[in-house]
Amino acid sequence: MKRVLYIYFMVLSISNIQAQEKKMSLSMQEAINYAIKNSYQNKTAINDIKAAEKRKWETTTMGLPQVNGVVNYQNNLKQAVSLLPAEITGGTPGTFTPVLFGTKQTMNGTVTLNQLLFDGSYLVGLQSAKTYLKISNQAKEKTELVTREAVINAYGNILVTEKSIEILDRNKKVNDRLLKSARIGYENGLAEQEEVEQFEITEGTIISSIRNAERLKTLAYQMLNITLGNEINTKLTLTDTLEKLVLTNTDLNLLGQDFQLNNHIDFKIAENTRESNRLLMQLEKSKALPTLSAFVNYGFAANSDSFSFFNSDQKWFQSSVLGVNLNIPIFSSMGRSARTAQAQIALENSDIELEETKQRLNLQVAQARSTYQLSIENYETAKKNLNLATRIENKNQIKFKEGVATNFELLQAQQQLYTQQNNFVQSMLDIIANKATLENALNIPVK
Repeated sequence: MKRVLYIYFMVLSISNIQAQEKKMSLSMQEAINYAIKNSYQNKTAINDIKAAEKRKWETTTMGLPQVNGVVNYQNNLKQAVSLLPAEITGGTPGTFTPVLFGTKQTMNGTVTLNQLLFDGSYLVGLQSAKTYLKISNQAKEKTELVTREAVINAYGNILVTEKSIEILDRNKKVNDRLLKSARIGYENGLAEQEEVEQFEITEGTIISSIRNAERLKTLAYQMLNITLGNEINTKLTLTDTLEKLVLTNTDLNLLGQDFQLNNHIDFKIAENTRESNRLLMQLEKSKALPTLSAFVNYGFAANSDSFSFFNSDQKWFQSSVLGVNLNIPIFSSMGRSARTAQAQIALENSDIELEETKQRLNLQVAQARSTYQLSIENYETAKKNLNLATRIENKNQIKFKEGVATNFELLQAQQQLYTQQNNFVQSMLDIIANKATLENALNIPVK
C-alpha cells in the first residue's frame, strides 16, 4: 500500500512540474488569436451560443407533435364496499346488501398524440428564440473585442515592465560608478561625505524600484496567462518588442476612418434588447387570443383478481378518443392589460436606451480618436525630451568629474533623466493601449 501511495504522489508531482514547465512563445497577434480560442470568457461565450441553439430548438418543438405514454397498475388491497337495496337480491325491503364491484387488480395503458394548431404565444416564442440566439452570437463578438484589448494591455504591460527594469539596471550601473568614485574621493579627502550619502540614497531608490518592477513583472505575466486562458505559471516568451509594437501601432489613417454606427456591436446589442422587449409586448398581447389544439389517443385495459396481466389468456379491452380543445380567454380582471402596459413601458425605455447608445458611441469614438492622437504626440515629445535629458545628464557627469558642477546639480540632472525615462516608456504603452481602445470604439473586427 505504501508503495502504491509513493508511486501516486510521484506521478502527481511530475504532473505538477510538467504543468509549471509548460512553455509558449507568442507574438502579440499570436497571443490575441490564442486567447480568442482559449480564454475563459470566450469558452463561456461559445457554450452560451450552443445553449441558445438548444433553446431555439426547444421552443420549436412546442409546435411539433407530442407523444406521451402512460401505464397504470392498481391493486385494491381493500376493495370499496357498495350498498344495494336488499329487495334486489330477494332480501327484506328497507335494508341493504353490501357488494363488491370490479376486480381486485387493474392495469391500463394509454398513448396520446397532442398537436398544437394555433397559439399566438408560440409564434412569438419562435421569434424570441431566434433573437436570443442572435444576442448570444453578438455577445461572443463583443467578448472577442474585449479579449483583444485585454491581451494587448497585458502584453504591453509586460514589455513596459521589462523595459523599465532594463533602464533601471542601466541607471544603477551609472550610479554605482559615481558612488565608487565619490567614496574614493572621500577617502582621499577630495569629496565630502554628503556626496557619498547622496549617491547611496539614489542607489537605494533604484534597487527598491528594481525589486518592485520584478514583482510587477511576475504579476504581469500571470495576468497575461489568465487572459490567454492558461495556468498562471505557464512560461511565456514574448517575441515582439516594445519598439516594434509602437511602430506597428502608430497608424494615423485610423484617425480618419469612418465610423459605421449601425455596424457597431454595442448598437446591435441595444437593437436586439429593444427587439426582445417588443416581442415581450407581443407575447402579452397574444395571450388574449384563443389557443387551439387537437389530440388523439389509444388505450387498453385489463382487470383481474390476481396478477395475470402477462398471461396469454388475459383479456385486454381497447379504447380510442379523438378531440379538439379551444381555449378562449374571456376576462382576466385587467391582468393582461396591466402586463401589456408594463411591456409597452419597457419597450419605450429600450427606445430611450437605443438613442443614448447612439450618442454614447459617437462620443466614445471622438474621445478615443483624441486620446490616440494625443498619445502619438506625447510619444514624440517624450522621445525628444528623453534625448535632451540624457545629454544634460551626460554633460553634468563630465562637469562633476572636472569639479565644475556640484553634486546637487548632477543629482538634479539624474532625477530629470529618470522622470523622462518613465514618461517615454509610458508614452510607448499609451500608443499601444489607446490604439486598441480606438479599434474597439470603431468596432474594427478581430483579425
